Amino acid sequence: MTTRWLKVMLLSMTTAMAAHGSVTKADFGKMPDGTAVDIYTLKSDAIEARITTYGARVVGIKTADRDGKVGDVVLGYNTLEEYLADNKTYFGAIVGRYGNRIAKGAFAIDGKTYEVPKNNNGNSLHGGTLGFDRMVWQGRAIADGVEMTLVSKDGDQGFPGTLTAHVRYTVHHNALRIDYSMSTDKATVVNLTNHAYFNLAGEGSGTILGEEMMIAADKFTPVDAGLIPTGELVPVEGTPFDFRKAYVIGARINDNNEQLKIAGGYDHNWVLRGANGETKTAARSYDPGSGRVLTVTTTEPGVQFYSGNFLDGSFKGKSGAAYTKNTGLCLETQHFPDSPNHPSFPTTLLKPGETRHSMTTFTFTTQAK
Repeated sequence: MTTRWLKVMLLSMTTAMAAHGSVTKADFGKMPDGTAVDIYTLKSDAIEARITTYGARVVGIKTADRDGKVGDVVLGYNTLEEYLADNKTYFGAIVGRYGNRIAKGAFAIDGKTYEVPKNNNGNSLHGGTLGFDRMVWQGRAIADGVEMTLVSKDGDQGFPGTLTAHVRYTVHHNALRIDYSMSTDKATVVNLTNHAYFNLAGEGSGTILGEEMMIAADKFTPVDAGLIPTGELVPVEGTPFDFRKAYVIGARINDNNEQLKIAGGYDHNWVLRGANGETKTAARSYDPGSGRVLTVTTTEPGVQFYSGNFLDGSFKGKSGAAYTKNTGLCLETQHFPDSPNHPSFPTTLLKPGETRHSMTTFTFTTQAK
């Protein structure tokens, strides 16, 4: 074997190894009842993600801008105590058992009505008053990442069935991938998603209104005054919800539009192109200042684009800056809100003997000026 070929092989091996992630575990504090909380740091050659067992949360994602400067692009806190004190924002958490809203906190399965906590203007939001975001998950290091496991017992927050949820976070070069797996011993409804808030200029650096957004959807689900879908699938064409081509987020957010007024901005579900279960692009966000680009792909049928309308400065983040309105955005891949009460929506029903899988990937790149 020639020296030249040996060098090529070594370079290829080094590149391949660098694309894979390293995983380290550390203490992140204790719950009021003494339960230990851990934090895992996942590193590849291009990104670093920190995941805590409290709420299976993304605490931070570090990635370089177009000039190579590394910054944290996810809103959050430095300590467990700060997360415990915040019961409003769901920063970085896995929300469930049912992410997003269920109208009037009620739904029926096989003719039986179930009631869950009404914690959002008479509706149920993100699983109720004690959702998955407030639970300590069991963490386990795996190749390139961490697997989080939670067992939600039958009757938890009023939901039927003992649900076992596995959420795997892995890093692959410039991407953070989330794989969800859910099973139950009794028919139930489930809709898990991650509630990370992104600011591609860096957390604490101001609003996201100057970022450009593309959403690969021709329709969205309009809502009533309680942010519950009406059941319609409305074309985005001719509305401020048309992001089929990239638009600056702040360009139309204050338009005289009833849907924007109801939500105080964007807080809606878009109906993604492609079949449920098929991997597809959901959205692409670009920050002109830093050059960072976030591309979201998923197997889910919808994505909730939330422009941080309810952030009010009550909480200060990792950098010490107050998180005010529009200082972060969420791209929550999901089944549609209130699906249990809309038979025409893709079903969120999960039955015994079934295992539901879904996948979402957040990929970070840069774009020249």
